[in-house]
Amino acid sequence: MGMHTGAHIVWDWNGTLFHDNEAIIGATNAAFAELGLAPITLEQYRELYCVPVPKFYERLLGRLPTEAEWEVMDGIFHRYYTEHRVMCALTDGAAELLAGWRSAGRSQSILSMYGHAELVPLVQGFGIADQFIRVDGRTGPSGGSKAEYMVRHLAALADVVPGRTVVIGDAADDAVAARHAGVRAVLYTGGSHSRASLEVTGVPVVDTLAEAVAEAERLAA
Repeated sequence: MGMHTGAHIVWDWNGTLFHDNEAIIGATNAAFAELGLAPITLEQYRELYCVPVPKFYERLLGRLPTEAEWEVMDGIFHRYYTEHRVMCALTDGAAELLAGWRSAGRSQSILSMYGHAELVPLVQGFGIADQFIRVDGRTGPSGGSKAEYMVRHLAALADVVPGRTVVIGDAADDAVAARHAGVRAVLYTGGSHSRASLEVTGVPVVDTLAEAVAEAERLAA
């Protein structure tokens, strides 16, 4: 990538760079149908969704699912998500923002809680892999927090300064992970959470990725 100025963005993938809301709600409701649960709207999903994900199901069921129930739910969801995601694309303007950040001599990476083996070819398929100095997905069980993954991701990035690093994501957990790792965050309202549920994190909340990049540039200055 060559020399960069020190400002670095850690991008989230699902719901941030990858606009997969329709796949998420489609897979969620397909899984619910198999489990005998009533479907929910995207607005309901965005109000209720949280990490760890079993807590999301607790809000719907009125109780935490058992470990066996969670494994079934998670498996069904991912099976349907894989079918639905092929209809999804990058968020509008994302490719141009990535190219602009890189051409300005800055660096960027991806950290996602989507499975690593699925994430890497998906990023490559959109022709944007060369924009990132590192792409990391989840390697352990699904449904948990990004916090420890963030620590490991940042530790693996050479020449990236925590004080000039900003996480851009669509979930409250992105802010939690950033705080845990000692970096800043900007949250985007176009993904899995409602604005109200993002604002309680205390970090900047924006409505477009362009605003998120501008805010990250300001925070990293």
